[in-house]
Formats: sequence, structure tokens, C-alpha cells
Amino acid sequence: MPGWLQAGLWGLLAGSALLLGAAVGYFAPLPRRLIAGIMAFGSGVLISALSFELMDEAFQQGGAWSAGGGAVAGAGVYSAASILLARHGAKHRKRSGTQQAEERKASGQGEGGGGLAIALGALLDGIPESIVIGVSLLAGGTVSLVAVAAVFLSNVPEGLSSSAGMRRAGRSRGYVFGVWGGIALASGLAALVGYVAFQGVSPAAVAVTNAVAAGAILAMLSDTMIPEAFEGTHNLSGLITVLGFLAAFVLSKTA
Repeated sequence: MPGWLQAGLWGLLAGSALLLGAAVGYFAPLPRRLIAGIMAFGSGVLISALSFELMDEAFQQGGAWSAGGGAVAGAGVYSAASILLARHGAKHRKRSGTQQAEERKASGQGEGGGGLAIALGALLDGIPESIVIGVSLLAGGTVSLVAVAAVFLSNVPEGLSSSAGMRRAGRSRGYVFGVWGGIALASGLAALVGYVAFQGVSPAAVAVTNAVAAGAILAMLSDTMIPEAFEGTHNLSGLITVLGFLAAFVLSKTA
């Protein structure tokens, strides 16, 4: 099977977890505290993956300046885009409670108000993770199972929490699953592009790419996932996050 196709399929697999989480969040009335706990666990998984997979590899290939500069750049671009989307109704796109409905009402948006911003926000959150999956295939010819597992495990609570909030905000079933189905497909495409675009480039360029993705992912966690996790689980959020971190850490050392 050609490498570009493998990359696309792995990205699609990881992205499909968004649909799985969205289905649970939309149809199953899970307690908000449980949703927040799952979000905390997924945050820990991603923190571990970006630390021991992305940043460590970026440092080994490109040195401290490439790793650090790339991470700051990734966080800066993500934050700027997130601020812009927040002004158009996507600030609470990953919240499972009533925040999406309240934001929609406070801004005076109509029935479809903020929908495009939320969809773009979901795309912004998912693309860096998917590109990393495609780039990981370039290193040794096989995908990083740790990266795929980390993205999959974190995508479930992302889709779950956000779709629960969308349902409370009155979003239609077609809208919710259209958004997450589209993001799942975009995840596969992003992984494919990551593989194709970085073939033949220098290790330093790959290092910067990994660092940029790591910075964007960490900014996303701080802006969207961790606030939701803490609001629902309070003092337990740190413990649950550490459990997710350790699960991914053990996987990275045994895979």
C-alpha cells in the first residue's frame, strides 16, 4: 500500500474517534462530570504525546532553537486564529454545558449563528494532530502508533463534549454530525498532505513542523479541553490528567 494512502487512512482512523465521541455525546445523556473526567484523561494523553513524541523528536533533529521557536510559533498562530473565531461564536466550542447556548443568545445570533465559526474552530483544533500522523510515517516507513493512539483517545472526549454542548445549544443532528464527519475526513486528508508535503525535506524542517504542531496542540489544550475538564471535575482534574499522561507515557515506552 502506498505511503500516502497509509497516511490518509491512519489520519481517518484517528479522526473517526470524533464521530464516535459525537454520537455518544449527542445521543447518550452522560453526566457532565463524567464528560469532564474523560476530557481530563484525553488532555493528559495529548500532553504526554506532544512531550515525548513531538517535542523530544524536534529537539533531537533540530536542536533547542528549532524546537522552542516552532512551539512558540505554533501556539501563536493557533491563539490568533482562536481569538478570531471566538469573536464569531466559537469560544465555547468544546464545552459540554450550556455555554454554547448562552454565547449564542448573548451575541444575538439567529438559528444558524456561529455555526461556521464552530466548524472552523473544530477544524483548527484537529489539523495539527493529523499532520503529525502523516509526518511520522516519513521517519521509519511506519506510522507512530503512539501518535495515532494519542490522537484517537483525545478525539473521543473532544467530540463527546462538544456535541453535548451543541445539542444543548439547539444545533440540529445534521449539523452536529456534518461538522464531525467533515472534520474526520479532513483529518485523513491532513495526514495525507503531511506525508506528501514533507517527503524529501530536511530533518530540521520536520523538526520545526513537529514543534509547531506541539505548540498548537498545547495551546488548544489550555484554551478548550483543560477548562472543560476542570469545571466538571474540579480537584480531581489533576489526578485524572496525570492518569492519561501515564497511559500515553507507558504506551510510548512499550510500543
